[in-house]
Amino acid sequence: MAYRVLSSRIVPPSNKLSRRFIFVFTLSLSFTYLCYSVLFCSGTVMPRLHGFEEHGCVRVESAGAKKLLQKAPFCAAESAQSGPDVALPRSEAASPARNQSGRRTAAQSARPDAARSKAGNSTSAQRYGNKKLPNALIVGVKKGGTRAVLEFIRIHPDVRAVGTEPHFFDRNYDKGLDWYRGLMPRTLDSQITMEKTPSYFVTREAPRRIASMSHETKLIVVVRNPVTRAISDYTQTLSKKPDIPSFEELAFKNRSQGVVDTSWNAIRIGMYILHLENWLQYFRLSQIHFVSGERLITDPAGELGRVQDFLGLKRIITDKHFYFNRTKGFPCLKKPESSSLPRCLGKSKGRTHVQIDQEVIEQLRDFYRPFNVKFYEMVGHDFRWD
Repeated sequence: MAYRVLSSRIVPPSNKLSRRFIFVFTLSLSFTYLCYSVLFCSGTVMPRLHGFEEHGCVRVESAGAKKLLQKAPFCAAESAQSGPDVALPRSEAASPARNQSGRRTAAQSARPDAARSKAGNSTSAQRYGNKKLPNALIVGVKKGGTRAVLEFIRIHPDVRAVGTEPHFFDRNYDKGLDWYRGLMPRTLDSQITMEKTPSYFVTREAPRRIASMSHETKLIVVVRNPVTRAISDYTQTLSKKPDIPSFEELAFKNRSQGVVDTSWNAIRIGMYILHLENWLQYFRLSQIHFVSGERLITDPAGELGRVQDFLGLKRIITDKHFYFNRTKGFPCLKKPESSSLPRCLGKSKGRTHVQIDQEVIEQLRDFYRPFNVKFYEMVGHDFRWD
C-alpha cells in the first residue's frame, strides 16, 4: 500500500524504472526499521539482557556499531560509566546480587577492575603490613646490653624492629614524625613495632618528645652495674681514640679526695635515678620495664621471658633459643632454620675491658651507692650492684 501511494504521487505510472527504484528503496527502509526494532527495542522478539533492562545496550565489537550505540543518550551515559567498551551482561547465575527493588546498588555497579585493584591492595596490606610509629622503645642504657635485647626479642614473630639506631628523639627530631615512620619496618596490626636508641635515656628532651608521639608507648631500659658500665664505655671509646687520657684521669676531678667528675658522660649515665625522675614526669612507672644486664648474660631466657610479658606477647623465646659462647663471654642465639651459622653479636661486643686499679673501682662504688639505693627503691627491685 505504501508503495502504491508513494509511486503514484512521486512519478507518473508510465515510468516503470522509477517505480522499481521506489519499491526497492521502500523495502530497504522497512527492513532496516524492522532490524533496528528487533535488536534494540523489542522485548518479545529478543529478550532483554540481564543487567541492562533499562537501556538494552549490548557489547559490540564493530567500530561502526559502537559509534551508532554511542549516539543514543542512554548508551552514551552507560559507556561513560563503564569505560570504552559496553559491558556484556553475565548469565543469571553469575549476575550481581540485587537489592529488593531489583536494581544493582552503587557498590555492586562499580568497575570490576577497580574492585580487583582494591582487593589487591588489601591483600598486600594484610600480607606485608604498614609502616607505623613504634609501640615500644628500648631507650637505654649505653653499654648495658641493649643490642642483645633487640636481637633476642626480634626473633619473636610478633615483633618487627629497626636494626640501626634512628636517634630521632635526640638528634633528628626536626625531621618530623613522617620521616621517623618511614624508617620503620612494615608490620601487621597484630605485631609490635620497635626501635632502640640507648642515648634517649639520658637526653632530657626525649621523654617529652616521645610522650607527644604517644603516652602509651612502652619503654625498655637495660641497666647494668654503673661502675662496670663506665669501664665498658671507656673501653669502647679507647678502641676508637687511643690517645685519650686514662680512665682515672677522666673519672675524677681529684682522686686523692675521691671527688668524681660527674660531667664525664661515662660517669653521668650510671646515675640512673636522676634520669628516671625525668622520665616519670611523662610516663607511669608501669610503662617502663628494667632489664638486668647481668642476668641477661647468666639467664637470657628468663630476662627475655619478662620482656615478652611486659610487651603482652606469648612466651615463644625460651632456653632452646640460646647457648653460651665461652669465647665471647655472653649468650648467642642458636642456629636458626634459615641459616647455617649461629647468631652472635658483632665483634664490638664482648671486648676485654681495660684493667682498672681496684682502689679506683671501690671509690666509684662508694660514689654510686646512694644513687643505686634510691634507684632500687623507685623501681622496687634490688639489682645487687653493691
